[in-house]
Amino acid sequence: MNKKYLIRLDDACPTMDSAKWARIEALLDHYGIKPMVGVIPHNEDLQQIIEPEDDQFWEKVKRWDNKGWSIALHGYSHKFESEGGLKGLNPMWKRSEFSGLPLELQCDKIRRGIEIMSKNGVTPKYFFAPAHTFDENTLEALKIESDIRVISDTIALNPYKYHDFVFIPQFGGMCREMKLKGLFTFCLHPSKMNEDAFIGTEDFLRKHKTEFTSFDSIDKEKNKEIRWFEKVLQKAYFAWRSLRKME
Repeated sequence: MNKKYLIRLDDACPTMDSAKWARIEALLDHYGIKPMVGVIPHNEDLQQIIEPEDDQFWEKVKRWDNKGWSIALHGYSHKFESEGGLKGLNPMWKRSEFSGLPLELQCDKIRRGIEIMSKNGVTPKYFFAPAHTFDENTLEALKIESDIRVISDTIALNPYKYHDFVFIPQFGGMCREMKLKGLFTFCLHPSKMNEDAFIGTEDFLRKHKTEFTSFDSIDKEKNKEIRWFEKVLQKAYFAWRSLRKME
């Protein structure tokens, strides 16, 4: 695979910063970029309460879906109830909404999230967990409670299959040129973006718009198990993060 880029927008919910979300939507539309949007079905995270609840929120989500944006289930409440993140499959942080919790609790979260989205006319095809942290029970809960088999997260250069799931790697919280060949997802949080972040994002899109692809265009059937050197990359990256936390 040659170098390709993706954009993921995190933390869409009825109390998000609507002006900033409208700005990023207009920007992506201008450059023809179709991102993934992570929707929090039942937000309980106080940090995500930026505006009064928008009664037109689910109409926005349906509009995104209708114009080809990829809709993801982004947890259930975005409330961190566990400190088992470092023991999960993607040990980015200690905090987690999922990792470390019993299967039945994780099933309940997935089921409730799917029910809310379905009630509002939205069927998510993707999943990613708050704080990037999830475990084997999360995968099992997704199998039991949903048809979702694609996850946006993990460290790798290319998508790969693991336990009946396709993992699309996500690395980086801002748009920047990558030197290696591969598929790189930039994770943006529109509600928290400042003016410099918007300017930097637009500058990158203007220079690299032909290198972007969409999540739905990825051939999920062609992906194989993660390659050995990408496993080494994962271990090295998480070891580096662990050392940084000890400093």
